[in-house]
This record gives sequence, C-alpha cells and structure tokens, in this order.
Amino acid sequence: MTTASTDLHSMTGFASASRDLGSLHLNLELRAVNHRYLDLQFKLPEELRHNEPALREQLVGRVWRGKVECRVQVSRNEAAAVAGAISDAVLARLLSAQAAVQRLEPEARALSVHEMLRWPGVIAESLIEPEELSRQLLELMRKAAGEFTASREREGAKLGAMIRERCQGIRGFCAAIEPRVPELQAAFSRRLAERMREAGVAGDSERLAQELALFASKIDVAEELSRLVTHVAEVERVLAAGGACGKRLDFLMQELNREANTFGSKSVDSELTRVAVELKVLIEQMREQVQNIE
Repeated sequence: MTTASTDLHSMTGFASASRDLGSLHLNLELRAVNHRYLDLQFKLPEELRHNEPALREQLVGRVWRGKVECRVQVSRNEAAAVAGAISDAVLARLLSAQAAVQRLEPEARALSVHEMLRWPGVIAESLIEPEELSRQLLELMRKAAGEFTASREREGAKLGAMIRERCQGIRGFCAAIEPRVPELQAAFSRRLAERMREAGVAGDSERLAQELALFASKIDVAEELSRLVTHVAEVERVLAAGGACGKRLDFLMQELNREANTFGSKSVDSELTRVAVELKVLIEQMREQVQNIE
C-alpha cells in the first residue's frame, strides 16, 4: 500500500488511462471533488465487478479525503475484429439459417456482407482470459492512480502558494498597524476626555480616570494582532508539514476570522477599520481555497 505523501494535495483531480487488448479496449477514469470524508465510488462492468476490492486498495493509500469516482469501460475493438479471421463454421450456420428463412419467405431480403461480418462469432476474435483481463485492469489502475496523485499534488502546490501569499499579507498589515496602536489609544483617550469635560465631568475626577482606563482596555487590539500573527505562523507550519491537513487549516481559518472580527469591533479609527476589512478579505480568500485541500 502506498504511504501518505508530505506534499499538499487538492481534493479535486482527474486522470485517465486506456489500453488496447486485441479485440477489447479498456478505459479507466478517476475523478475527484471536495467532500468532508473519503467516499470511493466504483462504476464497473459486471464482468469486472470482482476487481473492486483490489482497485479500492490502490486508492485507499493515496487518497485521504474527497469524493472519488472510478469508472471503467470495456468496449469491442472494431478495428481488431475486422482484422480477425472469419469463422467458416459460424458463417456456414448463418447462411444455412438464411436459406431456411428464404424457403419459408421467398421475399425475405438476404443479409449484406457488412451485416454478415457484424454477426456475433463470424469474425473469430482472440479471447482474453478473465485473469489476464483483471491483471491488465490493475496495471491500468496503477498508471491512472499515479497520474491522479501527480495532478492533485500540482493543484495542491498552487493552493499552498496562494495561501502563503495571503499569510504574508496578514503579517504585513499587522506589522504596519502595531506601532500605531499606542498612538491611536492616546488620541481616542484625548477625545473621550474632551467630551467628558464638555459634559461637565471634572478633568481630574476619579470617574474620568476610570472611564479612560475602561475604554483604553476596550480599544486595545495588541492582543488580537499578536494572535493573528500566531495563527498565521501555525498555518505556515501546517502547510510546510503537508499531508492531509485540510481540516486543521479549516479550523485555523475560523480562528483567524474570529480574531479579525474582534479586531474590527474594537476599531476607533478609520485606518483600523480599513485594516480589519482587508484582513477579513484575505482570510476569506484563504478559507475558500482551504476547502479544496485534502
């Protein structure tokens, strides 16, 4: 069984493989879309249904989450059939049956050469043993599964790069706004003190001091900024570790969004409000992409 890769994987993917087996053409397709858990579905011809456990084993070690459909089709290879030898015995029986019909119904139309060649058994086709067909199917599955994994890794790499870029954006906003926090608090405290004095509250009163201390704590966003940076660092660590990390990343997106909401609710300045909006946009962009990660 294939072990899990440390690379990041997208839950969406596609791969196909086909093979000519003389008189038969074998085709296998793998398709995957987002899903909360692992859901494997197999659509096989009845004569190949017994191969499902072996095919499932090829995928279980490669895929950890997502809705994956494996579709197998077996079709008659017309080109190979035409090139085959004519069965004299089957053709003789067909002509004998045609003669019997025409004796009973003189106006019955005779079969054309094309119709005779298409009659089952007239073209002697090389038979494929069930064991050989199963072996070919499993080889085809290994090839398709390899391409399927590679396509999901390529998409996962793109998702990881996009999320890292947004993480850098969040770091940039936090770094830019952090030095301004004391200044914004002081400005807000001055405005509050001025308004309270206008309302008749003495500037040196205990009530004013209490109110200023209370509001200062309410508008302090230093803790939110610190937690945002911490969560971003954890997102980057999880991305670097790779593997089936989609659920962990989804949880971190919730935490980032919670901190951004709290940050926005404490805004007392248009610049803080703008940064809060920018943070939520970046987090939402990441959240949408995280939904595609295994």
